[in-house]
Amino acid sequence: AQMNPPIRSQEHVDALWLWGMQQGVADVLGSDHAPHTKEEKSKPYPASPSGMPGVQTLVPLMLTHVANGRLSLERFIDLTSGGAQRVFGTANKGRMAVSYDADLTIVDLKAKKTITHDQQASRCGWTPFDGFETTGWPVATIVRGRVVMKDGELIGQAHGQPVRFQETLAG
Repeated sequence: AQMNPPIRSQEHVDALWLWGMQQGVADVLGSDHAPHTKEEKSKPYPASPSGMPGVQTLVPLMLTHVANGRLSLERFIDLTSGGAQRVFGTANKGRMAVSYDADLTIVDLKAKKTITHDQQASRCGWTPFDGFETTGWPVATIVRGRVVMKDGELIGQAHGQPVRFQETLAG
């Protein structure tokens, strides 16, 4: 479980929820994605890499907190979209509006699923959340107006582009 910053106690977790999420201190919610294999992670410290895979599980994990009443859906959306746009100044990101990039994830708020190693699309093929039961699940992801994931299946070839920033467009 080697992480940077390291995994903390329940007291720290509770404080993050109270101060970071519920009282509005946090501006952005994101996920590290360090797709190290189990073999790489099993090396003795300091040869073992830090981090774990996480980008694919962020949405169902947080939707479970929404379903359990710990976080509102509006706050979750703001933390993952609007907040990131405000903090980083990305151009044409962070909301659904004319001239914006049409990046969004469609979710089923009532879907009950279990996260498993087999679902993971990353090269490492594992997740620290294997066996975790969720309420809420992403059913489609759209990037720049193109469906790239539907019903758990990746669709088409990668077509990523560099993110643009408002400050570079202004000058």
